[in-house]
Amino acid sequence: MAALQVTSQTARSRQARYLWGGAIAVVVAVTFAGLRAVNPQFFYTEDTSSGAVGNWLQLGRMMREGDWFPTLVPHQWMAGNYPLEGQGGLFNPPQMLVNWIAPSVDDLSLLSALVKLVFSIVLAWGTYRVALEYGARPPWAAVAGAAAPFVGFSLFFDQPSWVTALTGAAWLMQAWASAVRYARGRSGPVPMFVFLVFAMTVGYVHTALLAGVTILCVVVGEIVVSRSWWPGLRVAIAAGAAAACSAITFLPGALSSDVTWRMDSGVSNDNFLTAPWSETFTASIPSAVSAIESWSGETTPAPITYIAWFAVPALAFVSWRAVSRSIRSFTTPLLLLGALLLFTAGPSAIGPLRWPARVLPTVAVVSLVLLVVLLSRFGTTKPLRGRLVAAGLLVLVQVLRAGSSGPELFGRHVLWGLAIVAVGAALVFAARRAGAVPVAVVLLITTAPIAWYQAANYSYPDDAWLLPTHQSEARDGFPDWEGTTVQLGDRQQLAPFDGRDDPDWPWHSQVYGNYAKILDRDYVNAYTPVGHERFGVLLCMQYDGSTCPGGFDGLFRVEPYTGLTNADLMRVDRVVLQDELFPDIDVLPIPPGWEFVEPPAVTGGLVHVLERTDERLSDLPGTVSATVDATATSTESSANSEHVRVSAPDGGSVVFSRLAWPGYTATLDGEPVEVVGLDDLYVMVDLPPGTVDADLALSFRPPGWRLGTASAAGGVLVLAVLTAVHHGARLPRRRSRETPETTAPSDAK
Repeated sequence: MAALQVTSQTARSRQARYLWGGAIAVVVAVTFAGLRAVNPQFFYTEDTSSGAVGNWLQLGRMMREGDWFPTLVPHQWMAGNYPLEGQGGLFNPPQMLVNWIAPSVDDLSLLSALVKLVFSIVLAWGTYRVALEYGARPPWAAVAGAAAPFVGFSLFFDQPSWVTALTGAAWLMQAWASAVRYARGRSGPVPMFVFLVFAMTVGYVHTALLAGVTILCVVVGEIVVSRSWWPGLRVAIAAGAAAACSAITFLPGALSSDVTWRMDSGVSNDNFLTAPWSETFTASIPSAVSAIESWSGETTPAPITYIAWFAVPALAFVSWRAVSRSIRSFTTPLLLLGALLLFTAGPSAIGPLRWPARVLPTVAVVSLVLLVVLLSRFGTTKPLRGRLVAAGLLVLVQVLRAGSSGPELFGRHVLWGLAIVAVGAALVFAARRAGAVPVAVVLLITTAPIAWYQAANYSYPDDAWLLPTHQSEARDGFPDWEGTTVQLGDRQQLAPFDGRDDPDWPWHSQVYGNYAKILDRDYVNAYTPVGHERFGVLLCMQYDGSTCPGGFDGLFRVEPYTGLTNADLMRVDRVVLQDELFPDIDVLPIPPGWEFVEPPAVTGGLVHVLERTDERLSDLPGTVSATVDATATSTESSANSEHVRVSAPDGGSVVFSRLAWPGYTATLDGEPVEVVGLDDLYVMVDLPPGTVDADLALSFRPPGWRLGTASAAGGVLVLAVLTAVHHGARLPRRRSRETPETTAPSDAK
């Protein structure tokens, strides 16, 4: 009978957890629907629209053509090295699924919202699981989970723009929960391993850093709590295996960093997107703007440090004396919170790591976890009067601090302070009479309207690209240009426009970011977070594909060794010139072999177009762009390899219209030959004297590819061993819990 009661209690507990988990998903979905109603493009702006979605589409098309692990797109030059970029999710199964689906969805705004909705629910459930593991009751854990996707920095940066940050955080929280379960023997190593691999192979370097710090804190925390080395040690080994499997995501970028913009520049601090600890005092005021320097200036006009309206005043209802007696159980979250706060306060750049405020969402989520665990285990309303006064004082301090950061909104802050006091007091009395469940329900319900209010009243980032929201709309309104095009234009020079109905709308003629990938057109211009130092200088090209007037001179400058222009060596067929960037376009020297053509009417007179007078070079087979004292005929060509029949009796060179990324190798009739970079820009192979009708084989493999593959295999092997050890250790325990059947003696009465 006792066993049946325990089983029944377990079933009810599991049912309650599932019920509250479902409530979290509903709250997140409703909040998303409202945010879309407030702004239909809320989830399709900035880096999502200009970068991520274009990558999803192009990678998805390549996967559908059989290229499951895309590497190079040569005609995109410095933006076409996907293993180097890292954030394409080439080895991340969930992201690969997104990429595969993306080309089939015409409405890109809807696509981005649905993808972010799924990952937001994953994040919310991960936060919920972490809170449960540390002792939060399901209603309180659900409150933390529902709030996690809509903390201030996430709402105004990650949700509308930095989708990789949102994705990485979602898998990281799941990994944290699974790591605790593995350490405590309630789960095997596989869930933790899988979630960590998912988190790190997103390719977002801050997530990889956070994964390492989080697991280190879990290791230390579990050793402290259990007073044994083994729980923390097995978590560390499993995490090491996951890191080994994920190394292939970062090795190409690290081993190619010498040629990119992201070379190690040391440690510096210019206060850009650093978050001083004083911002904690506005974490519960929904209207509080932030004294954090960003693109808008010395302050950010949005509540990016907001956590939850109840977060700070709820601290008054915790029995801190009881907490002090159980402080060991909070080792992991306290260590993690301390490490994150040190990081967010600066410096603003540590090598390739920039803008420490990026980890503010994790600070908020860890704070939520700590809060709901404290309320679950040590919440109290006694003595009531003193705690109400303390809560009121905390709200007052926050209102005053919010008034300091945004004095022009002081009346708004006061109203929110009064609302928090009124609703908070009502919930305290409700908790005394009915317990935590109705309080948790109210807190869940308030998640959505506060997020809607913030989205409707604050618009940061406000540099919306206003890109077309449908693939078909974009393609139908853009010239059907064939061949390879390079655009010389500056996005900052775009004339102000009000939206898609504006007659001066530039997206009929110009591409910035990854818009060309949405169009499925072959453009050199594309979005890149890492770039190529020499190529960027040549065309004065920036991360979003913008250029300066000097890009024209660079493009048509004659390269002395080959005697050809860079446009010829790149095998460019067309040059689109932005009128705003070239106001004296009529006096530009037209290079031989080029002519101005009448642009299609749809371009609205915003650009001039130069095209070759003879055949398109991109139509020629292979990627050979020049030879010096040699002849070359391409016999077989793909994105990553090429075979060329070459002859150079006295020695010579073959130049390819490929950017000289690290990772190229070549053989001549099977014997290795050196690959060099012409001007550190173009792949070139020098042929020895006596070369006659030889096979030159050029191939590209991202640096660290073999090491990464071997490392991944080693990680899987370690996981298999850990899994076998885990199941082997569980078997004796399971047998010891079994009650063997006994048979009474035959003469028993």
